[in-house]
Amino acid sequence: MRKIIHIDMDAFYASVEQRDRPDLRGKPVAVGYSEQRGVVAAASYEARTFGVRSAMSSAAARSRCPELIFVAPRFDVYRSISHDIKQIYYEYTPKVEPVAFDEAYLDVTESLQGETTAWMTAREIRARIFELTGLTASAGVSFNKFLAKLASGYKKPNSQFAILPGDAEAFLAGLSVSRFHGIGPVTAKKMSDLGIHTGADLKAQSVELLRQHFGRIGEWYYGIARGEDSRSVEHARIRKSFSSETTFRQDLEQLADIEAQVLALAEDVWQWCDGTQMFGRTVTVKFRFADFQRITRSRSEREYVDRPELLREICVGLVRSVFPLRQAIRLVGVGISNFRPKIDGKAHQLNLGFDE
Repeated sequence: MRKIIHIDMDAFYASVEQRDRPDLRGKPVAVGYSEQRGVVAAASYEARTFGVRSAMSSAAARSRCPELIFVAPRFDVYRSISHDIKQIYYEYTPKVEPVAFDEAYLDVTESLQGETTAWMTAREIRARIFELTGLTASAGVSFNKFLAKLASGYKKPNSQFAILPGDAEAFLAGLSVSRFHGIGPVTAKKMSDLGIHTGADLKAQSVELLRQHFGRIGEWYYGIARGEDSRSVEHARIRKSFSSETTFRQDLEQLADIEAQVLALAEDVWQWCDGTQMFGRTVTVKFRFADFQRITRSRSEREYVDRPELLREICVGLVRSVFPLRQAIRLVGVGISNFRPKIDGKAHQLNLGFDE
């Protein structure tokens, strides 16, 4: 039985800005740019009460919260804080899987701190983070990654929650499927149309029916309804690609709306590239239509995409290549691959011996 902790910083970017600027504390803050084509990268909890969310266009955010204060992102600061937090994780386990600047999975089955429980480890890590950074984090504790992720968001902010083996199925049974990690609003609506509203409803479905309506991912839904997730904490993997995607609350048709969402995802991808110093040559944008059909558009560069403006330019071009649309889009994703090789932990260009 594994012991998995999911640590999730609370409104990380916005909380850093509120920490460093006392005049912002207690006020609705959006990290991002307020211009017409801007996108919210993160929102404080005060802003979230108005319905402001990350990846939302700045114009939409402003319409929901006229008092919203926009603050330009400082990714170098967020990256530095994230690095310091990761050093805390490694004092407890070598099995750390960072997901983004603000969250990570830890496998503490064999803790470096001895026989302490996963619950006590999570509490201690959160206290250490606050002591070091002045920022709060939430934690989920369970026996697999799916449940740990679910638990970390259950009582946010500044909290922790555990889902024990004997409690998992009962906990999931009463939970709305819309709260299951990996089930977005559009999928939740499709499930609702099928009479699937809770974990108990999902568990009652056969794997054949779920495959019929959701394709291969139906098998995943069948498993998580039973609290099953065999994924390990991938602490030493060699990445072949990195991507970020989002499912819309309402299907989108307008070019400006879709571009805004893709640019927000490109920012996520760039943060990862810049933070890991992994730069690729191939950029891919994925589209899923309202009928669940999927297409991708990719572009490979001769040189590595090591500037955020180049990544944004490529993404916009790929979005425009699918217009005019045959129908509305329900999901978009941005990915990067074809990374440069690493030697001694550092990325290097390949020298092919040709003079230029």
